[in-house]
Amino acid sequence: MSDVVVTGLSLITALGQEAEESWKNIQLGQCGIKTTTLVPTENMPAKVAAEIHSIELEDRKPVGDTPEDEAITTDRCHELAYHGVQQALESAGLGDLEARPYATDRVGITLGTLMGGARRAEVFQRQWIARGLENANTALLSQYPPHTVADFVARKFELMGPRMVPSNACAASAVAIAYAKELLDAGKADMVVAGGAEPLGFLAYGGFSCLEALDPLGCAPYSRSTGLTLGEGSAFLILERREDAEARGAKILAIIAGYGFSADAHHATAPDPKGTGAAQAVQAAIDMAGVDPSLVGYINGHGTGTPANDSSEPRAMRTVFGPTPPPMSSVKSLLGHTLGAAGAVETAVTILALRDQVLPPTLVPADAAPQQGLDIVPNKGRPAEFKAAVSTSFAFGGNNSCLTITTPDVKVNQVPPLREVSITGMGGIVAGAKFSRNIRQAARKGEPIYGSEWMKVANLGEFPVATVPLKNLSGGINPNYNRRLDPLSRRLELSVAELLKQRRLSVSELQRTGLFFATNTGPITSVEHFQEGLLKNGTGSAKIFPNTVMNAAPGHVALLHQIKGPTVTMCSGTSGAIAALWLAQRMIARGECDRIIVAAADEVTEALAYTYAVRPNYLSYDTCRPFQESGRLVGDGGAAIMLEATETVSPERVLGRIDGYGMTGAVAADCELPADESAWAASWEQALAEAGHDVDAVISAATGHQHIDQQEIDVMTRVGLESKAVFAPKGITGDISVVSPLIGVMWALWLSQTEEIGFGSYGYAENFGPVPDKVTSALVSSFDVGGNFHSVVVSAA
Repeated sequence: MSDVVVTGLSLITALGQEAEESWKNIQLGQCGIKTTTLVPTENMPAKVAAEIHSIELEDRKPVGDTPEDEAITTDRCHELAYHGVQQALESAGLGDLEARPYATDRVGITLGTLMGGARRAEVFQRQWIARGLENANTALLSQYPPHTVADFVARKFELMGPRMVPSNACAASAVAIAYAKELLDAGKADMVVAGGAEPLGFLAYGGFSCLEALDPLGCAPYSRSTGLTLGEGSAFLILERREDAEARGAKILAIIAGYGFSADAHHATAPDPKGTGAAQAVQAAIDMAGVDPSLVGYINGHGTGTPANDSSEPRAMRTVFGPTPPPMSSVKSLLGHTLGAAGAVETAVTILALRDQVLPPTLVPADAAPQQGLDIVPNKGRPAEFKAAVSTSFAFGGNNSCLTITTPDVKVNQVPPLREVSITGMGGIVAGAKFSRNIRQAARKGEPIYGSEWMKVANLGEFPVATVPLKNLSGGINPNYNRRLDPLSRRLELSVAELLKQRRLSVSELQRTGLFFATNTGPITSVEHFQEGLLKNGTGSAKIFPNTVMNAAPGHVALLHQIKGPTVTMCSGTSGAIAALWLAQRMIARGECDRIIVAAADEVTEALAYTYAVRPNYLSYDTCRPFQESGRLVGDGGAAIMLEATETVSPERVLGRIDGYGMTGAVAADCELPADESAWAASWEQALAEAGHDVDAVISAATGHQHIDQQEIDVMTRVGLESKAVFAPKGITGDISVVSPLIGVMWALWLSQTEEIGFGSYGYAENFGPVPDKVTSALVSSFDVGGNFHSVVVSAA
């Protein structure tokens, strides 16, 4: 194995249009916090933010409901990501795509963002409020889901390898960098563009305002500590393996040596005051790197400026480093809190600090003083000699992450021997099936679990939906906590609760268990309700806002069950559950933890259904019949799978394993499939090659939509699996978005446990191969519009 090294970076902030300008002004202690021009602040006490005005962007004023707003073709988040990726590639000497030394399908993108294209979605909701849903332009939502940002830059820069979008709120892009390290360590890519982008938006600004978390004067971390200030930014790293970088003569800036994740399981928005979870993440990052804590000469602190963060974070650092921690500064005092981009922005600053041996400063107002016992590098950067640094990112829901970065000459740990990982439990709530056993019963009979729920969609009539009935969401949750949960969180909690009844864990085991979550469109109900109040009244509900972030649901679940291990939220589209499975399996295999719950949930609202229904013949009017052009029948629910190190569990608990993963990308327009099946087929080929054996069946992603289903048929032919038995779960469950791939994994295991598979059971699709006597291994297929394909090979125990 080889070090994962940084060979280029970008840093676009309120202090500069590119990295060197931003870094120069940071060292000087310049402040980018000014009166905001991008969001309305009439009803808000704070009116300042750190905005980017140094580069020309199409989306450059407060969002409204005018023809000019509707005519904007690219969301500000996508624009910022584009410029960030372009600059990073140029910085690494890879700006000429034709001269890039790596095949396009070996170059990945991992991009963290909190809100994604929320500014375009705001235009849509303004139209909805003013004119009615039937007169709102659904094309505006084509850039709303977070994965569309990665799809956009992948398309522009031919990044056709693995495509991942973490969305752990303020830790999102730190997780993206960690994910990229694992892709390179595992040989899944030869180069990864890793980072994040976040614009200033009314949803986030109004949300933090209603929490009374914004400082009207501008944030002052580790000194006055009276609130945070929002900012925007874009930062990306070019990551390669050392031998590849040296072979092409690249200059190596730093090593991404380690990472650590944890969950507080303390509060929906506030950190654990003891800093226990934060300390756990920092210690894990240092341990992975294999460096002595005494070598760490700088901490790039999370440093938001809120009283809660600025009291708990120093406690965490003293737990790890002793009573006198290394110098710890917060560049948020200069750049604002860039939310989903913060992890990447601050990692880029840390790399530049290591390169130039200069400690970045914390701006301290004249009427304040630094906390006692902390060296926060006040006001101006200063020279220092140090070989290693850590950068911390802590988020809503108690999500903690940390990266360890070193100079290129430091010897760091390599990947240890990998352990085998097994599936040991499952849970799910989908459409009319309250438990996974109900799903299995329906599958064996070949009977749909939807049919009772219909949704009126604006002026387009009623459509059948495979949504979970309200009666199935009301029980099984602590009643004292249930009122805090939104619809997405309830679906997730019920699936995890079933899993934990099946795979019972002690309190101490739960505290060492991880929770990885995948969602496609996230907490739509909460976003719609909060933003409606914000747009109508100029202020939103402080009770609803914490549930608008993508990682709110797993935060609730972690708190309910006191799950405190690694936590990650993936928003890589409908294939995001496989992305979460891969990273979870990888972390368990390398010994970072013994078990991780991988869960997924999505919900359907009228607005989401409307975006489908406006397309002629896109939705089904009765049932979902894969490969028969019925149209899609959209639904929602939750599912959860337990992964554990095989050596830590008794053999009778093992249900099966995942032997191979395939993760590929393709050029495709927003929310569309690519022109041909080649990338989808490549994901199957990767999974089969990694598994090293044949499969007995294919668990299809077919939806009933002719174009999607035909492309998957073309994949089968191209890969040579057209003679295998094909099972199409969506004919039984409906199309459950990001939940469907996890249901597919369960499907493969249920088939392996079935002695006699009936001709019409488990969604068996005619016109393919015959029903096998026994299924011991199956390929589970998944896709996402925008050109992202993930597949796995699942084998029986």
